[in-house]
Parts: sequence; structure tokens; C-alpha cells
Amino acid sequence: MAVLPIRIYPDPSLRKKCAPVGEIDDHLRELASRMVETLRAAPGAGLAAPQVGEGIRLVVVDLSVGEDPDQLHILLNPEVERAEGEQFEEEGCLSLPNVLEKVRRPARLRVRALNLEGREVLLDAGGALARVLQHEIDHLDGTLLFDHLNRLKRDAIKRRLRKQAKAASVA
Repeated sequence: MAVLPIRIYPDPSLRKKCAPVGEIDDHLRELASRMVETLRAAPGAGLAAPQVGEGIRLVVVDLSVGEDPDQLHILLNPEVERAEGEQFEEEGCLSLPNVLEKVRRPARLRVRALNLEGREVLLDAGGALARVLQHEIDHLDGTLLFDHLNRLKRDAIKRRLRKQAKAASVA
């Protein structure tokens, strides 16, 4: 299987609200598998379908980057049921190269989703897992990391990323 190209800001697919996953079929399973492969090759901790140009509510998360199969979560139609506490940690994003910023996120989450077998999953997460899950679920709603920053920082990052994208398209 081939690694999927990761969409980079300002790609418009990153700003679209994703549609719920309907039928779980072989195409969806293959997409999820390719997303896991892409995540590990990047390497990263999480990847959402819009980051590979797919407008559906699918995320893959693996804090171990392939080292521990029990840490891989493939979630369809994830929804945050409960968020508690607060953490303020540095985050990056595969679609925002060279951007690392401190972002305020819930310290604990309860996420309800479906797995690839169509069974409901309740995932209670804290710390880094809670942060990555919230980050990826944000992608499904067209929200990016810098949307959580103040306007001055957000605008500076957007300008820098547009400049990088323009330079890359000329090269």
C-alpha cells in the first residue's frame, strides 16, 4: 500500500466540515489502513481524513507511532461526549509544517465513536491522548491548531505558511 499525500495549509479541504461515515466497506477499510501507514511514515501521533483529502469523519491515532498495536485507535464519527480540566501544551500538525505552539485543550475526554467493525467504542482519555484526539476531531470540523491562538499569532503563522506554499509551488 502507498502512503497518502498529506494536505498542507492553505489547502481548502482542511477547512471543510466532514460528512459522517455511512457504510463501512472495503474502500473505507483500505483508506483507514493507508491512513495508518501514512501516519507512521510521517511520523505523527494522529491523522484525520481531511488531511489526506477525504471529507469524512475518520481519524487514526497512535501515540506509539507503530510501536504498540494496543495504542492504535481507528475511529469513525468520533464525538466528544465529555471534556474536563485543562492542559496547555505544545502541539504540532502534519498539515502545518514547522508550526509548534502551546494550545489550551481539555485534560480529559470521553469520546464516542464506531470502530471498523461498526461497534460503538467509548474511549476515556487523558493527557497526550486527550490532546491528540481533540486535535484530530477539530480537523473533522475544519478547525486548525492556529484557530486556538490569539489573532496576532494566528495571522503570522498563516502568512508564513502561505509564503512556504507559494515558494514550494514555484520550485
